[in-house]
Amino acid sequence: MSVKAVCDYLKERQDEIIRTYEELHLLAEPSWQEEKTSQYLANRLKEAGLTVKTYPDHFGLTVDIEGEEKEIVGLRADMDALVQEVNGVVKPNHSCGHDGHSTMVLYAALAFAATGIRPKKSVRFLFQPAEEKVGGALQMLKDGALDGVSMLFGVHVRPVMELANGTAAPAIIHGASASVHGSISGLQAHASRPERGRNVIETAAVLVQSLQNIRLQAGCSFSVKMTQLTAGGETSNVIPDKATFKLDLRAQSNEGMKELQEKLGHVIDHVSTLMGTPIEWKIPGEVPAAILNEQAEGLMREAIAQVLGAENVEQPCVSPGGEDFHFYTYHKPELAGTMLGLGCGLAPGLHHPEMSFDTKALTAGAQILATALLYAASGKDV
Repeated sequence: MSVKAVCDYLKERQDEIIRTYEELHLLAEPSWQEEKTSQYLANRLKEAGLTVKTYPDHFGLTVDIEGEEKEIVGLRADMDALVQEVNGVVKPNHSCGHDGHSTMVLYAALAFAATGIRPKKSVRFLFQPAEEKVGGALQMLKDGALDGVSMLFGVHVRPVMELANGTAAPAIIHGASASVHGSISGLQAHASRPERGRNVIETAAVLVQSLQNIRLQAGCSFSVKMTQLTAGGETSNVIPDKATFKLDLRAQSNEGMKELQEKLGHVIDHVSTLMGTPIEWKIPGEVPAAILNEQAEGLMREAIAQVLGAENVEQPCVSPGGEDFHFYTYHKPELAGTMLGLGCGLAPGLHHPEMSFDTKALTAGAQILATALLYAASGKDV
């Protein structure tokens, strides 16, 4: 292994790493539209003598460094930005740190190339599109980007309330999340004769109250909340007969999410029968919870200790948020995976339009990721 050579290479390029981050920050592009970002990364990788694989249906990239064995260990970054209002203007904005993630993974790849490492196992660097729209990981799986990969690392910058600057966690325990889209059908009537109608707003109100009675046996934290409701027209004296709604579902485990969806179905059926208003619903998208792997987490823990010191290794972050990285381990149960949680002074918080962090932490992040990858590629055990 050449941990020292890789870490020295990255330390010497701290200013360059920050400059790269700033350039990627300005390129902010929405999910599935990461053309300039992808081209920027591809050019930098090609300049280093690496062979870049592109895909016909999206802007994702992969780069392989051949090892002595065919088994592959991987490192993944996401590339897309949010679309949100910033100072009164709606535009793509990197307020989730994906520009920082791409920077760290790019420089881990450049460090491998510059130091001429030929690891025992082969190494793959993945730059994934569309994390924010929850489709990128599934598309990469469909395209075979994870074929042959036995272990996969990821990274996410963490808010200061979770991790202090200069510390890091060897895993992020994201929860499962799902979005429910539904509609309620009632019967119109004049508001002076409400008994002749079936009011969909009243059905929605009963549904909201009934959701609060859900309890799970799975023993994990969860929430189910109505986040959107649209009903009625412009007049105030008509009982409305159509409504649409959206629910946000969260559970800290995949088992909890399965139980939550089952109990949600029972609640909706009960309310529909009680109120005499048919309710149709579907789940157009969901994200699985993290699946922990002791080997991957252990290698990441040792990598953090190597770079930051053992005193700066924190416990895994427990996050109620979702992350499509976990589709990889969910759909490939044999795949060992973990995400580095990087403390970097991030404030006010993820997805805040004015989010910022200490960009010097990107160097340490790249060092940790490259070290964990070297450990995995060498077959190191923990």
